[in-house]
Amino acid sequence: MESVAGLTPWRSAAAQVLVSNLDSPELEPDDLHHLQRVLRLRVGQEVCATDGAGGWRSCAFSASHELEALGEMHQELPPEYPVTVGFAVVKGERPELIVQKLTELGVDRIWPFMAQRSVVRWDEEKTVKQLERLRRVARESCAQSRRLWLPEVGFAPDSTRPGRAERLASFEQVRDSGAVLANMGGSALKRADRIVLVGPEGGWDLAESEGATCVTLGEHVLRAETAAITAGVLLTALRAGIATENLR
Repeated sequence: MESVAGLTPWRSAAAQVLVSNLDSPELEPDDLHHLQRVLRLRVGQEVCATDGAGGWRSCAFSASHELEALGEMHQELPPEYPVTVGFAVVKGERPELIVQKLTELGVDRIWPFMAQRSVVRWDEEKTVKQLERLRRVARESCAQSRRLWLPEVGFAPDSTRPGRAERLASFEQVRDSGAVLANMGGSALKRADRIVLVGPEGGWDLAESEGATCVTLGEHVLRAETAAITAGVLLTALRAGIATENLR
């Protein structure tokens, strides 16, 4: 399949969907609704099916509202290295905004966590529901932004089950992963910094920031959601080799 106007092949399709099996790609009800009612795809238009782990396949939207495989399966390599943004949970729909934008930017792991000064407190039941919702947001944003790699949402210390943690991580858990803390007066973010934690609106507790490596995300005080998104911009720009001074 040829790329269109310089786009990679999977980005030149009319739409992208995530499927569980590329051998026999099937549409989820929500994806079918989106293709049929929102995008109003015509019969025969091209759809890129991806498994969210770098695999993709060109398909056609059929008259029976199914995916008809057109070509072979392909496998893209993952990014050079994963980048991670952790954020102290915030009020309202702002966690969804953070996950949406970090997914679009190409952040690989997104870790909501609880800090000492976090105003929001999720109990176990709410945590399960919130993580499920945030993963749906990541899935939708992955398709919208034409990503082939679905980000992990949730801190999972057990590497055999990446991204499937159903409990909210504590600050201590995410800090011990080799993270740096976003904080005013910190040093400039470097390419070697690959995990950035963003604190709550009230800032870090002294016990959390003492002895930690701190990095700055700019000269102004940012809202929690703005700081998380900015961290994602800087991390992915550094990985791509874009000079950070060009982002100021």
